[in-house]
Amino acid sequence: MSILSAIGNTSIVQLRKVVPDNCADIFVKLEWENPTGSMKDRMALAVISCAEADGRLKPGYTVVEYTGGSTGASLALVCAAKGYRIQIVSSDAFSQEKRDHMRALGADLTLVPSEGGLSTKKLFLDMIETTRRLSREPHTHWNDQLNNRDSIAGYFPMGEEIWTQTEGRVDAFVQSIGTGASSRGVATALRRHKPGVWIVAVEPAESPVLSGGQPGAHQIEGIGIGFAPPLWERSLVDEIQTVTTADAKEMARRLAREEGLFAGTSSGANVIAAIRVGERLGRGATVATLMIDSGMKYVSTDVYRRG
Repeated sequence: MSILSAIGNTSIVQLRKVVPDNCADIFVKLEWENPTGSMKDRMALAVISCAEADGRLKPGYTVVEYTGGSTGASLALVCAAKGYRIQIVSSDAFSQEKRDHMRALGADLTLVPSEGGLSTKKLFLDMIETTRRLSREPHTHWNDQLNNRDSIAGYFPMGEEIWTQTEGRVDAFVQSIGTGASSRGVATALRRHKPGVWIVAVEPAESPVLSGGQPGAHQIEGIGIGFAPPLWERSLVDEIQTVTTADAKEMARRLAREEGLFAGTSSGANVIAAIRVGERLGRGATVATLMIDSGMKYVSTDVYRRG
């Protein structure tokens, strides 16, 4: 067995202290149990395996990708295990830990400068264009996560795990939107069992494009790219919630202090939205969401380093 066999089958736990009394049960799936500390390991294994199977990725090729960091680390892990070189386009807008993690797993990094460390539509478009140029080199496979439909299937098992772990009692699923693949994959799997399960998407309040607003700068890493991602399927989503960067960071801190759950900012956003839905559904209902990645990816940022 290789390290790749450790991907998936993560634990699920119930929140106890940050949830108000009049709220549904909130369950969070601990995706930091994956080898790189992120749910993205699921997607990375799926897309690389599919590319190998249909011949797009051959021995001796280099994988190239644009990423804020978690996808890059996950792809670098899979490439290391399978023997491929990988070249990543990222930015100083994302934590130093994520960049160091990618390099440690063997990735070569090209960094695109940001506007004051903020995630903006321009930054993501610049990263994509830089990767496009690299992909023109011979013997190169561009993963192109925003357009890669193979990633959706990588999250089907997560939906099945949630269904089994909640014993089929899940009434709503809440997830932040980056590429849109995880929300779409889990929603598809859950609705095979329960067509009426309520699916909630989460985006930064500073960049509410999925809600019909204008793109803006924010600091919730990995989500809110400033435009609707190509894999976004509005018909699968019942509701869109917006959460501010400040609130998402504060909830991440509360989860660590009060629940012992050490997670990133997007996980904080997930919990805020899940509680809102849970208060509306009330006691007796069950809401599931994700701890998308580990707080270890953010210890040098102002999420956890204060003063």
